[in-house]
Amino acid sequence: MREREGWGSRVGLVLAVAGNAVGLGNFLRFPAQAAQNGGGAFLIPYLVSFLLMG
Repeated sequence: MREREGWGSRVGLVLAVAGNAVGLGNFLRFPAQAAQNGGGAFLIPYLVSFLLMG
């Protein structure tokens, strides 16, 4: 039987768990809230970074 792979570091595990807890919904809801509160100029770099990082 093959040995199971593990996390490279504890920091990577913590970041993966935190990202899963936050969820994708918060990242997709943020631009709408920023535009409603006068942060529309921030949306262009936000969307570019979102598309580049996936």
